[in-house]
Amino acid sequence: MLMGMTSQVLAYAIIAVLVLVIGTAITYYLGINNNFNVKISTPLNALYFVVVTLSTVGYGDIVPVTPIARAFAIVLILVGLSIFLSAVTIISSGFVNSRLENLSGRISRIERRSLNRHIILIGYGPTNASIARMLKQKGSKFVIVVSDKVTLDRIKSLGYKAFIADETLADDMEQFELNKAKYIVIDTSESARSLYAAIIAKNIASNRPISVVADNPDMEKHLKGIGIEHIINPIEIAAKEIASRME
Repeated sequence: MLMGMTSQVLAYAIIAVLVLVIGTAITYYLGINNNFNVKISTPLNALYFVVVTLSTVGYGDIVPVTPIARAFAIVLILVGLSIFLSAVTIISSGFVNSRLENLSGRISRIERRSLNRHIILIGYGPTNASIARMLKQKGSKFVIVVSDKVTLDRIKSLGYKAFIADETLADDMEQFELNKAKYIVIDTSESARSLYAAIIAKNIASNRPISVVADNPDMEKHLKGIGIEHIINPIEIAAKEIASRME
């Protein structure tokens, strides 16, 4: 849903820019050929006329005086205005919805106070997904933190306590009381995000046990460099298990 909204916002942003660019180009062409009450000799003045027209301000300092210029102004108002306003509405609503989605996943103060000796699963990669199932079966106290609304909704539908936050931002992660956690596991399925999440977690909760899922040697090297001692490489574990059966 969030990705769909982002694509829609981008599409309408492009449309809005195209309206301004095309409108400015036509206005400039008509303006230098004396189709307005004053000569529009610069692209900036042409853009000014388009923006004033689309915003319905209508100062009246630049007025179309020829039939072709008036016809263009009518098209700009009827077509361009509707397209431009739709684009602005979609873009603004996209940012508002994104903000609301983020706030809806925020942890409440009451829930925050209950976080103590809890397990935090940061990200919902395959390893954390399996860990979550096992913890739920054991009745352990844990929370899952993810960075997108689609994954959040999917996790909540499974009955897990989950929240949305940017695992690479200290301000977002501090609300989950990492320094009081019993254990922290990071598995975002994206090496860069996992590394940044590990850095944040290490800074906030340097005395807490942290495990990070890594799928390549470079990632393991970087994690060891920031002091992460327990690094899990599922691919390597699986390879060793299969290889041992071949002996």
